[in-house]
Amino acid sequence: MSTLVVVQARLGSTRLPDKVRLPLAGKSMLERLLERVTAATTPFDVVVATTTEPADDLVVDLAARAGVACFRGHPTDLLDRHHRAALAGGPGVDLVVKIPSDCPLVDPGVIDRVLAAHAAAGANDFTSNLHPATYPDGNDVEVMTADALATAHREAVRPLEREHTTPFLWERPERFRIGNVTWETGLDYAMSHRFTVDYRADYEFVAAVYDALYTPERPVFSLGDILHLLEERPDIFAINQRYTGVNWYRNHLGELRTITAKDTRHTEGST
Repeated sequence: MSTLVVVQARLGSTRLPDKVRLPLAGKSMLERLLERVTAATTPFDVVVATTTEPADDLVVDLAARAGVACFRGHPTDLLDRHHRAALAGGPGVDLVVKIPSDCPLVDPGVIDRVLAAHAAAGANDFTSNLHPATYPDGNDVEVMTADALATAHREAVRPLEREHTTPFLWERPERFRIGNVTWETGLDYAMSHRFTVDYRADYEFVAAVYDALYTPERPVFSLGDILHLLEERPDIFAINQRYTGVNWYRNHLGELRTITAKDTRHTEGST
């Protein structure tokens, strides 16, 4: 039995096109993300799940440069893409981990912690650090059994469930065994610290973090390193502050049972 980490990536982002190709310390954002994912100590395989669109040949090339295989699937049905990527991983895959490509500062230690919590629970169908979220936005780790993913793939019909992969599971705590990992510091930075990349300002923030912290000798810096930097450099912290708390929930508040208005906010504008 094995664990498969699925990193979803494509060039066709509507808010920031080609963001996975944007440079961070001499490599693409996707390569830097994969560098951080593979620095986790928990044993797992990694696959980049991209689309069948010809433009995403470039995603395949970037993944190959990072030494990671690709699976190509549906352009917009992310649930289908994750499920089929898991099936392509072989019958031994029993856990699937979802990590978006727009989280290039994800901490490998956070990945390890969520996986360890899932293992310790013993019988969870789904474990994440997002319900409720407490880590700085952009440390998204969602773990699900292959059986739970297959159930969601078979039964989910709403567009938001197909597009965002996991809502069918975490929206049904009465049916699935759900676990959540909160930040061990006891702090809640989910709505105040934004490390994810959706807008140009987000990329500028991440690039500034890399410029300040990256060295060839220590390419994978920690969440603690980033937070210390932001205390020392409020100018970097301010770069994308107008987007803190902005997430996809804002478009579906009337459809989600377990999400309320306090879990999101509307953007003040785009760049």
